[in-house]
Amino acid sequence: MSKSLTRAAIAEAIKKSVGISFAGADRMVDAIIEEIAAALERGENVKIAGFGTFLLNDKGPRVGRNPKTGKEAVVAARRVVTFNPSAILRARVAPVLD
Repeated sequence: MSKSLTRAAIAEAIKKSVGISFAGADRMVDAIIEEIAAALERGENVKIAGFGTFLLNDKGPRVGRNPKTGKEAVVAARRVVTFNPSAILRARVAPVLD
C-alpha cells in the first residue's frame, strides 16, 4: 500500500518551513485549496508553475454498459477535472517509476 500526502502533513511542512503556527499553516492550506476549487467552479483552469495544470473538460453524453448486467444506459454529460503535470514535475517523478 502506498502512502498519501495529507492536508495535515502539508500544513506541518509549511509550519516547519515558514516558522508559523500549525493553525496558521492549516489556514493557509485551506485558503489555497479553496481558491483552487473556486476557480474550477468558475470554469477556470488552474496553472501552478513548476507543478502542473488542472484542466476542465466537458464530456458529452454517451451510451455505457453496466458491467454486471450488460444492460446499456445513457451516461449524462458532465464536466471533469484532469491534471497535467509540468515537465519539471514529470522529471522529478519519472525516475521513481523506472
